[in-house]
Amino acid sequence: MNSKALIVAAIAAVTFSFSGVAMAGAKSIDLPPDGVQLKPSALPGYAKAQASCVVCHSAEYLQYQPPTAPRPYWDAMVKRMKTVFKAPIDEADMPAIVDYLAKTYGNEQPK
Repeated sequence: MNSKALIVAAIAAVTFSFSGVAMAGAKSIDLPPDGVQLKPSALPGYAKAQASCVVCHSAEYLQYQPPTAPRPYWDAMVKRMKTVFKAPIDEADMPAIVDYLAKTYGNEQPK
């Protein structure tokens, strides 16, 4: 085989191998429904947490946080979710979300 025929054969082989990937199509997964919902609240952070937090993880995650956690803990957690895990949280919404979390799941809960 001459070099031109080898190049054509190589291109054909690569093209054929990539066509299998394209034919595989997009994959999807079905997640089970959440058994736990965020605790409802009149605080503005409740709606913001629904829009920003539970799109990435279940509200069940909050049940495993310490109920004695102070406001700085919640502030650090929200900042961590945004910076480390790239959560879709608007900077302007962060204080309201922290307020909701501290008052609903943290040490500012009504006794």
